[in-house]
Amino acid sequence: MPTRTNATTTRAGILRPEMFSRHVTLERTDTSPALAPWVEYHWTLRWDLPPDVAFTSAIVPHPSSTVSVEHGTARRPETAGEAVVVTGVVTHRFDVEVHGRGWVHGVKLRPGAVTALTGHDAKALVDRTVPVREVLPPAVGAGLRELAPDTPSAVATATACAALESLLPAEPDPSYDALLRVIADMLADRSLLRVAEVAERHGIGRRSLERLFARYVGVGPKWVLARYRMHDVVTALDEGYAGPLADLAATFGWFDQAHFGRDFAALVGCPPSAYRRRSQE
Repeated sequence: MPTRTNATTTRAGILRPEMFSRHVTLERTDTSPALAPWVEYHWTLRWDLPPDVAFTSAIVPHPSSTVSVEHGTARRPETAGEAVVVTGVVTHRFDVEVHGRGWVHGVKLRPGAVTALTGHDAKALVDRTVPVREVLPPAVGAGLRELAPDTPSAVATATACAALESLLPAEPDPSYDALLRVIADMLADRSLLRVAEVAERHGIGRRSLERLFARYVGVGPKWVLARYRMHDVVTALDEGYAGPLADLAATFGWFDQAHFGRDFAALVGCPPSAYRRRSQE
């Protein structure tokens, strides 16, 4: 199943990563070979801030869901105090305030993996974080709750893998395989800018492609293409791009700078010129 192990998400998304790294330690670890068709990787966050310091972590999320064990973050009302949660695809900037001492272990699922593993419709999870019991079997939640604060990353990954491997299906899912082929292609070939181009390359009707994404990802292929392009733009700005913003927009597929500016501000929360100034401070 080679297409299931190709990259299906970027490693981008954290806004102003240099500032983030001053406050929070991020470590990524590989998943088990058995889970690789459904899990991109694991990540662990740690922080220990002075009492008078708080930091807002801002993220431009990916077209995928996450299972996470959260200790030290503020419990969200919708999760009813549960430390193990599932977050669907987030269509807006995702902000989390960190303060005091905390630890989070996350499992970054591949796009469509929640539906492939559980049968849940991804659309129902878009822009939502829910207690693990609403999506995964009780035994999986119980296994993940074994993760205590400050568990070493390798141990946390092994424990999470052991819990999640009980979900592995007995039979392949041809629709999920087709989805991953498409998404891996979108990620690898940034010259793909139109849904029609993607559909033609993969021999899938546009309406069928949109239904496939709606069922497994929860958002359309046009949204996914745009999100990957925005990750590229933010990465370029964070890495010090100093050229004209019109050229940056054109490089990543926007043919109108005003449209680019509106898209950027709607997702990131400020115009690209303001983001660049703040990144250089």
